[in-house]
Amino acid sequence: QVQLRESGGGSVQAGGSLRLSCAVSGYTGNRNCMGWFRQAPGKEREGVASISSRGIRVYADSVKGRFTISQDNAKNTVYLQMNSLKPEDTAMYYCLAGQGKFGGCGLLSSSYATKYWGQGTQVTVSS
Repeated sequence: QVQLRESGGGSVQAGGSLRLSCAVSGYTGNRNCMGWFRQAPGKEREGVASISSRGIRVYADSVKGRFTISQDNAKNTVYLQMNSLKPEDTAMYYCLAGQGKFGGCGLLSSSYATKYWGQGTQVTVSS
């Protein structure tokens, strides 16, 4: 059974930082991608950042220069370092692990042939 466990969410003031972690267990199939998505109340889930097994990173324009995705393959863990947080970053953040359809790791959940989600961790940024 595949399990993704996120941690590290919380409440911060604008300009602050948080680091999210996602530990993957039980994944025995092909997995070339890990990523972070977020969903704010009343909005659709959107991709924030992804990283391939070879370390290729993709970021949403809204977080470029502020967020950094990284992974520790030995620990099957992916991280999201979030700096200079803004109120509009407030959302539930979800970790994804899966196999991209087209050889890459995009920011659309529909671009994954196989995907697993974590339960989410809340990030709240106050002004």
